[in-house]
Amino acid sequence: MRALPVGEDALLVEVASGEDVQALHAELLRRRAEGSLTVREIVPAARTVLLDGLADPARWTAELTSATVPPAPPRTGEVIELPVRYDGPDLADVAAHWGVSAQEVARIHAATEFRVAFCGFAPGFGYLTGLPPRYDVPRRATPRTAVPAGSVALAGPYTGVYPRASPGGWQLIGSTRAVLWDPARVPAALLTPGTRVRFVPVDRAGAA
Repeated sequence: MRALPVGEDALLVEVASGEDVQALHAELLRRRAEGSLTVREIVPAARTVLLDGLADPARWTAELTSATVPPAPPRTGEVIELPVRYDGPDLADVAAHWGVSAQEVARIHAATEFRVAFCGFAPGFGYLTGLPPRYDVPRRATPRTAVPAGSVALAGPYTGVYPRASPGGWQLIGSTRAVLWDPARVPAALLTPGTRVRFVPVDRAGAA
């Protein structure tokens, strides 16, 4: 673990893996909840956690780099269900990469409980983990200039849902009508770090 100063009151903590990020994020949230850590924001990413608004960054640099962080606790809390039509233009390519049928891709994906590891790219876009490593897929060789909002997509170890139309190079396997980002909602993002997520297959009429 390495802690790097960011400005006057923030630290960027580097760790070795996504699992280490989850464990550190959970531990920092626990410390903030019990009052032993005062910080404005705790922001996980793929291999880092940003602590913004620390009163004493130097103290926490020493403490974090010498700390033993316990594993992340078991997942708890509400599971958000996202209805999805498995009809994406890259579904056949993903099926070929996995060595299964398109129907089996949908079955495997829908049978998995995902967790939002971190957010980024666009407001409301969560990077979801949960699929075993054998189901990693490469990004498209040529990104699309426009991906429709609600597209359910795979890239590397992650599943994501595009909250709005944008360019993108992920493999599109389906679509959902769920609203991922709504400024009038609190919180605005439907998917926040740590959220448990399941995808529920529906037909074109919207029936499960």
